[in-house]
Amino acid sequence: MLYRFLCQKEASVAATTEGPSVIKKILIANRGEIAVRIVRACREMGIKSVAIYTDADRHALHVKKADEAYNIGSDPVLGYLNAHNIVNLAVASGCDALHPGYGFLSENPVLAEVCARRGIKFIGPSPKVIAQMGDKIAARQAMIKAGIPVTPGSDHNLGSAEEALSLSRDIGFPVMLKATNGGGGRGIRRCDSEEDLIRNYARVVSEASKAFGKPEVFVEKCVVDPKHIEVQILGDGHGNCVHLYERDCSIQRRNQKLIEIAPSPQLTEAQREYIGKLAVRAARAVGYVNAGTVEFLLDQDNQFYFMEMNTRLQVEHCVTEQITGIDIVQEQIRVADGQPLQYSQEEIQHRGYAMEFRINAEDPRNGFLPSFGRISRYYAPGGPGVRIDGAIYSGYTIPPYFDSMCAKLNVWALTWDGVIERGRRALDDMAVYGVKTTIPYYHEILKNPDFRTGRFNTGFVDAHPELLDYPVRHPREHMAAVLSAALAAHLGL
Repeated sequence: MLYRFLCQKEASVAATTEGPSVIKKILIANRGEIAVRIVRACREMGIKSVAIYTDADRHALHVKKADEAYNIGSDPVLGYLNAHNIVNLAVASGCDALHPGYGFLSENPVLAEVCARRGIKFIGPSPKVIAQMGDKIAARQAMIKAGIPVTPGSDHNLGSAEEALSLSRDIGFPVMLKATNGGGGRGIRRCDSEEDLIRNYARVVSEASKAFGKPEVFVEKCVVDPKHIEVQILGDGHGNCVHLYERDCSIQRRNQKLIEIAPSPQLTEAQREYIGKLAVRAARAVGYVNAGTVEFLLDQDNQFYFMEMNTRLQVEHCVTEQITGIDIVQEQIRVADGQPLQYSQEEIQHRGYAMEFRINAEDPRNGFLPSFGRISRYYAPGGPGVRIDGAIYSGYTIPPYFDSMCAKLNVWALTWDGVIERGRRALDDMAVYGVKTTIPYYHEILKNPDFRTGRFNTGFVDAHPELLDYPVRHPREHMAAVLSAALAAHLGL
C-alpha cells in the first residue's frame, strides 16, 4: 500500500520561524462534503490537495476530487482520529499544511501540537487557544475577564451530584448540565427539577467520558427558548480581527442545527453591531488567530449571553460566504501561511439573506431515524442564488458509521421573503432517491407562518410537531408509471 510506503520514508522537516512561506500542498484531515469544499478552495488557489480515507470511504467523493488520496486503515472511524498517523502522512506526502475541517480532530489540540512538532502548518488556531476554548470552564472564565456576559453557572468542574444540586438551587431551575469539554450538541441535558438533575448527572458524566474522553461537567442557568445567534470571526497573526456578521441557528432539534440563516432576520441593526463587536472582543481576549465562531444565546428580554467558542470552520460557514462574498476557507489558508487579512472591518459588508438546509439521511416521520444506504438517483438543485455542498452522487452508498448529513443546500436572495421562496424552489428541485432525507420536513418549515414572519427560537421544532405530518412525495417517474398503468387498465390494454 502506497500509504505504508510513504510513512516509512525518512522525513526531515524543520519548522521555521522566519517569515511565511507559500503553502503548496495541503492534507485534508477529514471526509465528506467539507473535504470536497476544501479541495475546491485549494484548486482555486493553485494548491495541491491530499485526501485521506478508510475502507468505508473508498468510493467517497472527496477521494475522487483530491489530487492525491491515501488509505488510512480498515476501521471506518479510527483512522480519522489518529493524529500521529495523519501528520506522518502529511509529512511523507510532502504537504506544507493540514486542514482539519470540522468534527473528528478539528478541536483537539493534540493534532495542532503534532503538526507544530513536525513542521506542518495547522490551518486553525494555536493548540493553547483550542485547549482553552474547548474547556467550557476556562472559556467562561476568559469571557468574564474580558467583560463578555455569560449565563450564571459554576466557575469550576463539579465534583458530585450533590454539589450540582446545591449550585442549581442557588441559580434556580431550569438548569443545563454540560460536558466541560463537549461540543456538537452532545453531553448536554436540561434539568427542570432536582429529580431531573439527580437522574441526569451520571448520564452526562458518562456521555462526556465516552464522547470527549473526560468526565468533567458543569452547570449553568438554562435560558428558556432563546434565539441561538453566532458570529463568524477571522483573526490573523498581525493583530487584525474582524467579524463577518452573524448567523441565526435557532432552528434545531436536540441541540443539533437544521437550518442556518445569515444574517438573522430577528436582530435590529443596533443588536447586530453590538454582538459583532462583542465577538471581536472575545476573540482578541484569547489571542485568536484564524477562523472561529463565537456563539451566543439571546433571551426573551433581549440579553445576549456567551455560550461557547468553536475553534474551527463551522458547517454553516457557507451562508456567511454568500452574504459577504468572502471565501472563509481561502482566508484560513492565507492566515495559516502568515499573511494578513485581506479586508478591514469597514470593507466587509453584507447583502441580502442566505439560508442553509442540512440535508440529513434521516426519516423525520420516524423519529429522525438514520436512513443510510444506496442512493439510486440524485438530482442536484441549481439556478440563481443556489449552492450545493455535498458528498453524494447517484450510486453512492451512504455508510452507517458517520454523521447522517450528506449535503448542504444553500440559497441566497436579496430579501427575506425572496430567500424563503428560493429555498422552497430549490428544495423542490433537489431529489434524493433510495434513502429518506429531511427535505420534505424543510418544505413544511418554510410554509409555517411563524418561520415566514421571522418569529422563532430554539423551541420551534418542539412547538410544531404538526410539521412532521407531511404527505409522502413519490418520485415523479413513479407517479408517471402509476398513472400510465391506471390509464392502461382503464382502456383495457
